[in-house]
Amino acid sequence: MRAVVQRVTRASVSWTEAAGQEPGEPSDRPEPAEPAEHTERIGPGLTVLLGVGPPDRPEDADRLADKVAQLRIFRDAEGRFNRSLEDVAGEVLVVSQFTLYADTRRGRRPSFTGAAEPDCALQLCRRFADRLSERGLTIRTGSFGASMLVSLDNDGPVTIVLSTDPWETRISG
Repeated sequence: MRAVVQRVTRASVSWTEAAGQEPGEPSDRPEPAEPAEHTERIGPGLTVLLGVGPPDRPEDADRLADKVAQLRIFRDAEGRFNRSLEDVAGEVLVVSQFTLYADTRRGRRPSFTGAAEPDCALQLCRRFADRLSERGLTIRTGSFGASMLVSLDNDGPVTIVLSTDPWETRISG
């Protein structure tokens, strides 16, 4: 799993949902005559753009959610990064983002074959959000598979990239 975590003063995500579509259900149905507009908003906290890869498992979603909840990227009274999302009772906006798995090594058009299949990705995105909620945090999400508009005010700016992918060490002696 890959996550781009941004500390925000506020954030929102908006999308149009097909009539009769369940929230979070992929929007691969034809557009209805009267689509429904949706917006989710948070105050101070984190916006998490979340991508899922084929090898990712439920344990990865749990581990990454725990890491996000406990990242010490909020300022204490002395201005140091010593407080976590849990410490400041911040909110979280989780937005699924398969484009985090874009492969741009060849040509000019990204390939997204490195992203997980939609059913798997949907389940792991839900599990990630649920794990944060279980930790007592207020969670808002976009709609999986929908075309969304994300707006945020990055505080700091603070942007952290996290991954559960194994890293290859390229340091030679």
